[in-house]
Amino acid sequence: MITLSGVHKAFGANQVLRGIDLTIPKGESMVIIGGSGTGKSVLLKCILGLVHHDRGQIMVAGGDVDKASRDAFLARFGMLFQGGALFDSLPVWQNVAFRLLRGAGKRPKAEARAIAIEKLRRVGLKPEVADLFPAELSGGMQKRVGLARAIAAEPEIIFFDEPTAGLDPIMSGVINALIREIVVEMGVTAMTITHDMTSVRSIADRVAMIYDGKICWTGPVKEMDATPDPYIQQFIHGRAEGPIESVR
Repeated sequence: MITLSGVHKAFGANQVLRGIDLTIPKGESMVIIGGSGTGKSVLLKCILGLVHHDRGQIMVAGGDVDKASRDAFLARFGMLFQGGALFDSLPVWQNVAFRLLRGAGKRPKAEARAIAIEKLRRVGLKPEVADLFPAELSGGMQKRVGLARAIAAEPEIIFFDEPTAGLDPIMSGVINALIREIVVEMGVTAMTITHDMTSVRSIADRVAMIYDGKICWTGPVKEMDATPDPYIQQFIHGRAEGPIESVR
């Protein structure tokens, strides 16, 4: 579904991506790990075409990102943002149905509301939540609303950016379980960026690690703990000593 070949991206003298090669098969859940500032979010933005890569090629569903019609291309994607990114001035159901109420695929208001309430139910929220505003919700509920919005338009691909950031361990477990259920149930292709190793083990089919602008290891999640790769071992165990240089 997604193929990156020799992708480079620099911001001035800062070379962030130095030749990324990565393949994400259709229907697979790929989790990208790596330290802060290693280019995980830049990679995601390059795939979406929000940031233009300098060199290399990015293919989504067999088409070149650079040549795709933007509206049709972005319609393939759903997104769960790290901070929730809900619109404070809109009630919950309008947040969930945001895409359904706009653009070429616009639905009648009543239909969009019904879909929103069904997606809220899918993430464990009751219908009465639909008319509340984001400020009236807990962090965990806001994250579920964001997840409902990500799946509302039945996307082929969903990106999850630090899906458990700011949540307590119990709610993190709930969100991880929901993500895994939804990915399997919908048969979508998923790409997740996270530092949370519990999330990695809960969500991933495969894992890829970015270091120094390149993919330094990729493989099935079941092989991650046993691999002798020193970068993976240092990262997943949080060791100060190893090949990954820490900022002091």
